Amino acid sequence: MFFQPYKGERPLPHDPFKAIVAPRPIGWISVLDGQGRVNLSPYSFFNAISTKPPLIMFSSEGMKDAISFVAESGEFVCNLATWDLRHEMNLTSAPLPRGESEFGFAGLETAPSQLVKAPRVKRSPAALECKLADIVTLKSHDGQPVDRYMAIGEVIGIYIDDDYITKDGLFDIVKARTIARCGYADYAEVASVFSITRPPGG
Repeated sequence: MFFQPYKGERPLPHDPFKAIVAPRPIGWISVLDGQGRVNLSPYSFFNAISTKPPLIMFSSEGMKDAISFVAESGEFVCNLATWDLRHEMNLTSAPLPRGESEFGFAGLETAPSQLVKAPRVKRSPAALECKLADIVTLKSHDGQPVDRYMAIGEVIGIYIDDDYITKDGLFDIVKARTIARCGYADYAEVASVFSITRPPGG
């Protein structure tokens, strides 16, 4: 099978794009707007894009609250989504009225961040505090702007629950049971890891 999505071809009953580009880490973004109202929402179009400086991005399909709040405040927090928080994470994807707290809706407690005003999810084992570097309006291959927006943030502070740091000083992703987004209504859980040594210079 081969088809061309940009021509509107849809030979399958459900779009396989997100199932093929999977698993995708979840950026569980907490942010305040200029009036101090909080938003918490999960984004599976999310990833790290640089180490020096440490940069992460999340991309929104439409000008949703997270993007507009980030544009107003210039900062946000990315909270780690885990197996134990999977139901709460899912609840925060509900389309609540602007300014209504997803923390309260999902029964989540906040915890203060150290360097930004936006709170973090108290029960999450790790969080990245970010200052906004840029918001990019995405374009199609023919240069046309689309209603999709990518926020890029520089990580200026990292919170880790000490219970998730191994005796070797590593973050224990298996203990955290980090989850990731797959296609359709599917998710994946990190239950095991394996190591491969890169070739010299790799």
